[in-house]
This record gives sequence, C-alpha cells and structure tokens, in this order.
Amino acid sequence: MPIELADIMRRFGPLYLERFSGGMLASHKKAISDIQQCRTEAMGGHIYQCNRCGKKVYVYHACRNRHCPACHRDQIHKWLDQRTAELLPCDYFHVTVTIPDTLHPIFRSHQKRMYSLLMKTASESLIQLADDPKHLGGRVGILAVLHTWTSNLAYHPHVHMLVTGGGVNEDGRWMSCKNKYLVPVKALSKLIRGKFAARLRRGHKDLCRHVDPMTWSKDWVVHSLHYGQGESVVLNYLARYVFRIAITNHRIISMDTTHVIFRYKDRKGGRWLTSRIEGSEFIRRYLQHVLPKGFHKVRYYGIWHKSNANHVSTLVRSMILAAIMSGRPITQTENEDPPVTGKKLKCPHCGSDQLVLLEQLPRPRSRSP
Repeated sequence: MPIELADIMRRFGPLYLERFSGGMLASHKKAISDIQQCRTEAMGGHIYQCNRCGKKVYVYHACRNRHCPACHRDQIHKWLDQRTAELLPCDYFHVTVTIPDTLHPIFRSHQKRMYSLLMKTASESLIQLADDPKHLGGRVGILAVLHTWTSNLAYHPHVHMLVTGGGVNEDGRWMSCKNKYLVPVKALSKLIRGKFAARLRRGHKDLCRHVDPMTWSKDWVVHSLHYGQGESVVLNYLARYVFRIAITNHRIISMDTTHVIFRYKDRKGGRWLTSRIEGSEFIRRYLQHVLPKGFHKVRYYGIWHKSNANHVSTLVRSMILAAIMSGRPITQTENEDPPVTGKKLKCPHCGSDQLVLLEQLPRPRSRSP
C-alpha cells in the first residue's frame, strides 16, 4: 500500500509535537494536525451505498490545508479557470531569482518580511528594466510564485516568475519582445541585489547587520528562459509551479518505525536518488516550507496587478484572445461538500459508479471537560 505524507504525520507527528511543541509556530502545529486528519472520520464526510454489491462506502472530507499534497487537484482546476481570462496571446518567459545562502538565517527567522521583500524587489526590478526603451519599452505582466525548497527538502528560498513576452508602452500600445529576448540577466541580477540591500538597510536595520557583507558583492543567481507561446504552455506552467509543495506523495517510497525513505532528483546529475532519514528529521525539513499564516505565495505585478484588471480586459479583447482560448465555467463548492475530482465516485469493492448517498457525517465536535 502506498505511503502518504499523512501516514508519516500520524506515525511521527505525536512524538515530534511532544518534543518541540513549546517552540513551534501555530502554522506548523496546524499543518501537522490537518494532514493527520485529512480524509479521516475526524473531518466528517458522507456514507454511500453501492447499488451493485450493496456495500457501504465511506468518503471523508479533505483537510484543504495548502501544504497537504492530497488536497490540490480541485484547487488547481478552479484556479486555472479563473486565470484563463488574464492570459494574453503572446510569448512568455520563466524568470527565476534565488537568494545567496548567506541570507538564509534571516529569511528563516523573519519569513513574512523577507519573503515579501524578495518577491516585491525581484518583480519591481524586472519591471524597471523592461520599462527601459533600451530593452522592451513597455510594462510587462508578472505572476510571481514563492518556493522555499530543493528536491531533497533543503531550505532554498527562490521566486519563479511567469512574465509576458511584451508590454504596454506609455502610449498604450503593445510592444512585443524580439528574438526571444526579455531583459539582460546580469543587469537584472545586479539591480535586484542593489534594491534588496537598500531596502533592507532602510527598513530593516536590525536584520541588516547580521548579514555577511560578502552577500552584497557576490552574484545573485537569476535565470531567464523563453517559455513559448499559447494557452497550453502557460497553463502547464501555472499548474506546475503555483500549487507545487515541498514533497508529493508519489515521491515517498516507504517508512518503518524510525525512518522515512523518499526519492528526489539530483538536478546537476539529472538522475533520481533516494534519501533515508529519521521520521522527526523528515518532519523538521517539511515544516521549513510551511508558510506563515496569511502569507500570499502567489502575487501579481505590472499589468497583471489587480489595479489594472480593466486594462487587461481591454488587451484581451484587442488581441483577440477569445479566438485562441476555450474556458470552462467555474463551479463553486462549499467546504462541506463531497470531494469533486472530475470523475464519478466509484465503489472500491466492485468498481461500480452506482452509488447512492445514505448519510452525511458531521465533523465530531470536541467537548469541554
């Protein structure tokens, strides 16, 4: 039977909480609790009966925690449907910005401030360069997504940005990128580093003095990749990056009473490797990537900022976006509804889809002592 993150949390979570709960963030405790209870009777659910074999089928609700690997399929489809209206029929670029490891300590200790500062600085620097007539001469649209991990769950904050391959100039005309070129990467790296240093010194003096001075002289890693054109390419990007979390269930191989084994990809070697670590260490690595409560890991800048929604709609019409796209209607579901996966619910015993709802199971309420 496949091992899931929920199984690991149920086995090793109680001991981890017993040892470290005094110094844990509330968001970390909630992540453990939610994932432990995901799709169990603790979340409530529904009882169905199969008309073919007569057996009862219990379907429990998902926890819907954004860090749970079992709870994103439906969210992805709904979110992508909503984003469809914002896509422009142009080339797109994938820009990645990574901070030096000398900044990891202050990022880890002040996540909300530092993550926001990184996303804002990277996006505004890119917009500034693209606005320059020497490069593009137009205001681009940016969808920025924060990631904090490597494949082996190490701490590695970086920002992925989906960038329109063109922008709107001061006259309101669309300016397309030429020769699959957006902006000079070295200039972007220096601009991000300089802006980040200036803002850190100006607004976070208490943190700035703890940073290794070499941080401001070394090159910051910035990559820009021409990502192609067309709805399918862009939607593939969005599905791949926006809802990605530190580890998915299919990468977990096994666990025993003390250890967890999972696989990860060695990017440099281009091959898959396995790692065997203690259960508590696995949870510690995972919790590094649980974001602070209320933090928005997906943000929009430039012509995709919410203040430009009407302008984007005009661009959509003027660039005849409707002719190259086909959107699906968005269906809203309440938190207490049965899971919707796009497929009919089937009986796990006989495979029939002839299931009849018998009863709704409410979430058990805790009683006061």
